[in-house]
Formats: sequence, structure tokens, C-alpha cells
Amino acid sequence: MPRHTPRMKSLVWTALAGAGMLILPGIVASHAVAAHASSNPDPDNEGMDVPGRRQIDAERVSKRHDKPVDPPVFDSRVDEIIYRLVHANANRDHVMVVAHRGSWWKDGKIVLAENSMSAIDRAVDIGAEMVELDVQKTSDGVYVILHDTTLDRTTTCTGPVADQTLAEVRNCNLVVEGTGEEIAEVVPTLEEAYEAIRGRILMNVDIKLGVEELVGVMEIARDMGVDHQVVIKNRTGTPEQVEAAQATLDAIDFPVLFMPLIDDRDVTDFGPIKTTYKQFAPEAIEVLNRWVPGTRITQDGGINFSKWARRLAYRYDTHLWINTLFQGSNARISGGRGDPIAVPAGLTQEGWGFWVDVGATIFQSDEPEALIEYLESRGARRPYRAE
Repeated sequence: MPRHTPRMKSLVWTALAGAGMLILPGIVASHAVAAHASSNPDPDNEGMDVPGRRQIDAERVSKRHDKPVDPPVFDSRVDEIIYRLVHANANRDHVMVVAHRGSWWKDGKIVLAENSMSAIDRAVDIGAEMVELDVQKTSDGVYVILHDTTLDRTTTCTGPVADQTLAEVRNCNLVVEGTGEEIAEVVPTLEEAYEAIRGRILMNVDIKLGVEELVGVMEIARDMGVDHQVVIKNRTGTPEQVEAAQATLDAIDFPVLFMPLIDDRDVTDFGPIKTTYKQFAPEAIEVLNRWVPGTRITQDGGINFSKWARRLAYRYDTHLWINTLFQGSNARISGGRGDPIAVPAGLTQEGWGFWVDVGATIFQSDEPEALIEYLESRGARRPYRAE
């Protein structure tokens, strides 16, 4: 069994211990035995031996009930977000929203600086469950929140961030892309981002360095007491990527929320997909569905959203995560369906609704506010008890 599994169980015990959960050795269960059941049970799940973080007969049976069981009471919204992330099958009627680089777009326009503290705050204010932030490293070894390898596009400075000290980077102000407006914010450090999310929202780290740097990223999170709010990820579409991800997880000696990423250009059959589920038993898998402009938009979501793959996600209690983003190559990883046609063109069903219909339960979006409004309008979100 992959080493990730027992660490993940320990993480869930820690994160949910204060939320009315019954904690037993080797088991995570609510006072009602299991969280509320899926309204779409998979008949092929009978007798399925699924290695992973929740391999419990009683819970697997409960998840096949037609009538949901009330989940436990939570002390905070963050606790309930973690619960919904960890229990995918019990929460497939609620689509979670991730604010890409914070919430910095609105109605097709950039309104804030990406990866800024204000963009994090806005993601919290609009009700997103998670914020995705990019991590680079300065020449003196400090992790900072920045997408590009250079400072040119998003700050008042120029040059590679890896060639400059933190003090030098902090002399740069952030700018709002497109308008060039300089704002009274500087490039945040990883520690500042962690403090900003504490008790408010989850954070997905998009590491722009080697995967091994995730060890240091998570050690800081643990030292600050926010590791249960941080989701890390790495590609797992090839054997080499799986090996690198597992080596990184093995180097982290405490439980983490790890999300594999599968790019459909890396896979030609179900082998790598099945390997990813068996190896990591993940809470979520991030899926890239490649699209070339000028070609037909996806009609089925690709191999990762095939009937077989969706059944596998159900068996492993795993969310399917899709990226419906705007710019450049980012606009080409959701099969031609996403923010660009949902917001400027107003084709919300074609852009977002399609992915809900094929089984995506986590969306990363540049338009998280509009996406949340759309999902609520079609009954694809449920209120949080702590709200």
C-alpha cells in the first residue's frame, strides 16, 4: 500500500477531530457511521476491494444507500470544506470552486493583481472553497507567490526571480495585468499566503519548481499549523511522473492532501489512469482535456471523463477536477469549454454546464464568482452549515 495512504488517514483524523467525528484506529467515520450517501450508487462497486484511505466495509455499504445520512456538525466552514473534499461520493451534488491565482477576474476583465493578497481575500469573500497559488523561489531560498520565472509581467521590476533576493523582490510592486496599474502590494511570501488562508479557505499549491520542493513547502505549512488546508499536486500520467510524486510523498513524514494531475496528451489508454488511482487513492484528480483552437470542442470530456474513468472515480471516492481558464494555453485544457465561452459569450451551459453533466465536481476558474452564481442557479451547490 502506498505510504501516502496512512498519512492521509492521519490528516483526516486531525482535520475533523473537532467536528463531531468518532476517531477509531485505522478508521475515519462520523457519529452516523458515514457521511451522507451518494444519490448515484455504482452497482459495480459491490465487492470492490479498493486500497486507500477509506477502505471500510460499513462506510462503503452506507455510501450505497438511497437516502443520505446527515453529516456531522462542523466548527468552521474550512472543516466542512475539507470534509466535502475527502468524501467525494457523499458530496457529488455540490460542485466546489477553486479561484485560479486568486479571484482577479470579473465579467471577462482583470480587476486585481494575480497571486496577490487582495485576490486571496476576494476569493474568500465570494465563497470559493480553494485558492490556487503559484510558488517560485528567490536566490536566498525564500518561497514567494509568483507565476512566472521572471518579475516582468506582474510587477514593476524585471529579471528572473531566482536571481534576486527576497529583499530585492520586495522592492517591486504588483501590477494589474492589462491595465498596468501599480498597486500598493508586493509579491507575497509563502508564509504570508498561508497566514491569509488560515481558517478561511483551502490552498492548492502550483509549484513552479521541481516537485521535490513540495517537501519544503509542506514543512512550512506544518510549522504554521495550516498543512490540513493545503493541497499539493504533481503529474502522474507517466511512470516517471508517478515515481517522482511518490518519492516526494515519501520524503514528507506527515499526512498531506495530494492530488495527481493527468494530462490526456500523456495517456493513450486507461493504464496510467488506473495506476494513479491505485497508487495514490486521491481525494481529487486534476484533469487536462487538450483542445486545439479551430477544432471541434469536446463532446465527451475525453478519456478521463469516460464512463469507465467515472466509475473508477466513484470506486475510489475521488473528485474529478477540471480547469476552465482564460488565457493562452490555459484556455486549451478544458476541451474548448470553459470561462471564455461561459462569460464573454454567455454560453454557461456549453462552457460550464457540460462539465457538470459529465461528472466534474471541482472547477478551477478565472471567473469563480460568476461560476458560483451559475452553479447555485442550477442547484449544483449546497450551503455550508457554518455560513
